[in-house]
Amino acid sequence: MGIFDFRLSYQWLFWTAPTGEPSAAPEGLTRHWIETSSGRIEVLSNQGETPNISKTPIVFVHGGMGSAWVWTEYMRYLAKHDVPCYAVSLRGHGNSWHPSYLKMVYFTTRQNLADDVIAAIRWVQERQGSEVLLVGHSSGGGLSQGILSARQARVKGLALLGAVPAFGSYGVYANWAMFDPWFAVRMLFHGWHPNSPLSRPFLVKQAFFGDQMTKTGVADFQKHVNRYESFLWPISMMKPFAKAADIINSISDLGAGTRILILTGTQDKLMTRGVMQKLAAAFRHAFAQLVGEKKLDAKVDAINPPGSEGNEDDEGCGVTLAWVHGAGHHLQNDVMWEVGAKKLLDFYEQL
Repeated sequence: MGIFDFRLSYQWLFWTAPTGEPSAAPEGLTRHWIETSSGRIEVLSNQGETPNISKTPIVFVHGGMGSAWVWTEYMRYLAKHDVPCYAVSLRGHGNSWHPSYLKMVYFTTRQNLADDVIAAIRWVQERQGSEVLLVGHSSGGGLSQGILSARQARVKGLALLGAVPAFGSYGVYANWAMFDPWFAVRMLFHGWHPNSPLSRPFLVKQAFFGDQMTKTGVADFQKHVNRYESFLWPISMMKPFAKAADIINSISDLGAGTRILILTGTQDKLMTRGVMQKLAAAFRHAFAQLVGEKKLDAKVDAINPPGSEGNEDDEGCGVTLAWVHGAGHHLQNDVMWEVGAKKLLDFYEQL
């Protein structure tokens, strides 16, 4: 996008909550509802009335502007491997209950949204009879780290896909400003609407997808972008908001093997290679420190270098750092989504 390429679109900006009945659940998935003290929360799942309770369930958490829908392809793929999956739509997202524009944008906190994730985790654990693998994308990954750091849940494993890092996201938004120089000016013209940075398909592709994403794919994704978003959620994660050691201590049997996966697209312009490598290093350092202080029964192993030619993934100190070549920030919705789904499955199977 050039410095002189400034265009305004209001077609995808909304100031009211959606109305009417929700559309049918995506093919192959079932919609469930969780009643909370705040309102009704949507959960999409590849499990019907009689779930498979013999395997560890996965709980997926979407990021900003997203919903449970973004995990559709992953859940269908994992269903073929008999992996029970559940994706939650946080309040104000998908078909969950919607606060008003003002309440959502200016008064919905990260903890409010965390409460919805916690409710989903507890519901799934009760339904499935076991701890979950928690998978969070982008700001949902930040939300997941915050929950575990605060000891608000205990899980069997944690997968962070293009996730906001626990050490803070100032650098992430600096990245956004670099590839979208009209970010702030556009926000001003849009009355500080939180969807301004994604107000037309070109901007969505630029921020969320790699070079291979098609116009048709972007247009379909744009239809599912949230109507408005909480400002307090990302603002609360600009500075360090979670501690790696506390997150590790909320993961069961971490000393028994790899329990943390960090998975990112190589064309992610927000959570860049440097940001994700720093996040992996932070977890590995905390892991080694806990072992050294005898607070974790495990061995500090060397970082396994990349294996076959072209494979940049590495593993060590309880953490796998993996990449999806050519994928953008929304790697689970990009054209090569199946590569990431397979890497998530590989991680799942060794838990």
